[in-house]
Amino acid sequence: MNDFFHILLHIDIYLETLFEQVGLWIYIVLFLIIFSETGFVVTPFLPGDSLLFAVGALSSREFICPWTSLLILSLAAILGNTINYHIGKYLGPKIFYKENSKLLNKKHLQSTANFYEKHGAKTIIIARFLPIIRTFAPFVAGIGRMRYSKFQIYNILSSILWSGSFITAGYLFGNLPFVKQNFSLFILSIIILSVLPTLWKSINRKEIK
Repeated sequence: MNDFFHILLHIDIYLETLFEQVGLWIYIVLFLIIFSETGFVVTPFLPGDSLLFAVGALSSREFICPWTSLLILSLAAILGNTINYHIGKYLGPKIFYKENSKLLNKKHLQSTANFYEKHGAKTIIIARFLPIIRTFAPFVAGIGRMRYSKFQIYNILSSILWSGSFITAGYLFGNLPFVKQNFSLFILSIIILSVLPTLWKSINRKEIK
């Protein structure tokens, strides 16, 4: 676990090293990470926001192309959500109503369902910027049998917005001297700010109960 957090907080260094080792194959690695983070409810721990920010930072240093990164990672997010939707549609009900499931955290699943009740279909867009909820949102959409065409509109839009905003932020700010010297702190800040809304909602829900 310590190794995982060390990689997460120094993800720019690890991506630089990976690029030097595998060259353009790094796009495949990045695709698989984003695809898995959005496509499978058992892998919500994979880096999303922080990875995209780091990709933007590396793009500003001309290690990789920002436009190619945006295209590939947006596609990964779209396909990941699509797979997750279909898994939720065909397998979700069995898992959702099973009391003891070793595959996923029922609390995360239930909190996402509650989120849907409040925000409706636009949850697909909002959830893109909320770790954990992001991974469970398309799964719950599949369980709820959201109309597929409607889901895909929100899915494509949210994928481009999510990838584009973090890659752009990384491109614009990731190469600034202050950011480069304190990159770990910025990654940690992104993680905290991303998780904060979900934690706040959980705390408020407990207080109401």
